[in-house]
This record gives sequence, structure tokens and C-alpha cells, in this order.
Amino acid sequence: MADAPYAGAVDTALLYQQHAAKAGVNLKIVREPDDGYWTNVWMQKPFCASKWSGRLNEDMMFSTAYSSGAPWNETFWNNERFNLLLKGARTELDENKRREMYVEMQRLVRDEGGSVIPVFGDFVYAAGSNIRFGELSSSWELDGLRAPERWWFES
Repeated sequence: MADAPYAGAVDTALLYQQHAAKAGVNLKIVREPDDGYWTNVWMQKPFCASKWSGRLNEDMMFSTAYSSGAPWNETFWNNERFNLLLKGARTELDENKRREMYVEMQRLVRDEGGSVIPVFGDFVYAAGSNIRFGELSSSWELDGLRAPERWWFES
């Protein structure tokens, strides 16, 4: 484990280890160097940490991290039903049907996928009285990485 995935990842692993032990699951935490984590540990070791920020839509997240053969499918999960739903949802024009498909995909990932998601981070923004900003993004740090173009000082 290293803090490369996010600040506090090692502490998160230790807390997870303590809670898992109460359920009879014994985890050994191996401290890895931050340098080279993404090459030598992530998707190389059988259990490691990562951090995913939100994506613009469900397809983007599912295609990036959960679909069969996706380069960043960190659990190497392959579920035929999920993959069929993912392809079908891309072309489904009925919004309600598409929503139902994404809901089913989320259930499949939750019930049968290999990811352990112990926490969902929240993006919290704060500004002083001399700071102005436009619409806020619900994904990525720094207002969806668009703070320089959407936040400004007011005299």
C-alpha cells in the first residue's frame, strides 16, 4: 500500500484491515513506495488501492473501469450480461429503458464485481466574499479541473 492513489490511502488500508479482522478476514498490508506505484502495484498485485473521480455519464465510467477488456479494468472483471447491457445502453433512445439498464449494471457491479469501495468522497467547495464562480462540477478536483476558467477574484 502507498499514498500514491490518494492522500491517506495507507491509513485507509489500515482501517480496512482492522474492520475486516472483526469479520474474520485477515489482511496483510505491505507498504509500497509511492514512486512506481502505478506501474509496479496497481493492476499488478492482487489487492491494491485506486481512486476514481466521477465521469460525465455512466457509460464513460463503466467502459473505462468495468467492461471486459478495458485497459483500466483493475479487477479484470468479465460479466457477459454486464457487457451486453453496456453495449445496448449506448444505443437505447428511450431514457427510462436506458436508466433501467444502467441500474442493472450498477447492481451487477455491486453484487458480482471485484471492486471494494469503502468510501465515496464528496467534493466540497468554499469561497470568500471576494471570489465569484459559475456553475459547479460534481466531478474531479478543482471544480471539474475547470477552476481557472470558472472562478475569479472580484475587487
